[in-house]
Amino acid sequence: MNAHIPVRALGRYAAGDPGIAPDVVWAMETHLEQCADCRSRLADASDGDAMALLAAVWVKVDAAMSAAEPATVRRRWMPARSARWVTPVLVPWLVTTVLVVLVALGFDLAVAGRGAAPPSLVVLLAPVAPLLGVATAWTGRLDPAHELVVATARAGLGMVLRRTLVVLVVVIPVLAVAGWLVGASPARWLMPCLAFTAGALALGKVVGLPRAAWGLAVLWATVVVGPSIVTARLPVLLTEAALPAWAALTVVVALVLLPRRGGYAELR
Repeated sequence: MNAHIPVRALGRYAAGDPGIAPDVVWAMETHLEQCADCRSRLADASDGDAMALLAAVWVKVDAAMSAAEPATVRRRWMPARSARWVTPVLVPWLVTTVLVVLVALGFDLAVAGRGAAPPSLVVLLAPVAPLLGVATAWTGRLDPAHELVVATARAGLGMVLRRTLVVLVVVIPVLAVAGWLVGASPARWLMPCLAFTAGALALGKVVGLPRAAWGLAVLWATVVVGPSIVTARLPVLLTEAALPAWAALTVVVALVLLPRRGGYAELR
């Protein structure tokens, strides 16, 4: 093929016309390898076909978009910035904690005035009551967005402390009201409650917050709650004489926790 390829043939070739004989295709491609002029005309033909195809596609897209109804914007009940303070998985655990306190309150009110009543179940459970919520403040097993949160610049102990504060703000008033109804002073359980919360945060940097919280709760139930119910005596750890020791323990744990605040950013 010495002459240039006709314009019509180039157009059919650019469009991928299956009706072109294989030997003709071979001859055209051989010529295109050697002829810059025909390659340029082929490029022009291809660009024209491509632009025509693109224009047709846009016409169909515009028609489809015009016919479609606008999507309804659904507002999330929890803004993204609130993830610094609370996660959706925290809510059911807080509800569970409140229900446990109410059950303990019901038990105390039911046995009140029946002779030698056992120690207040509200007082016995109060030190570890926030741990259910604290366990969910920083865990990848329950929070589906945990990996995204860990990757943010605000991840770490600061975020854990904010979420823990939310737990305490919800749980402590409930405990205070329940304790008032059974005649128990907050002085008996508030400092142990803060000490256990700080202890869970400190141990959580080593073993993970859920394990630390559940471990401390089980330890308290085994060593204090169980024996107190069996002996019907309030343990020494929940008397006012033990408050200075609980306060000192809270301060020591806080001093250990704060210098290594970067550890939570590394936990998964």
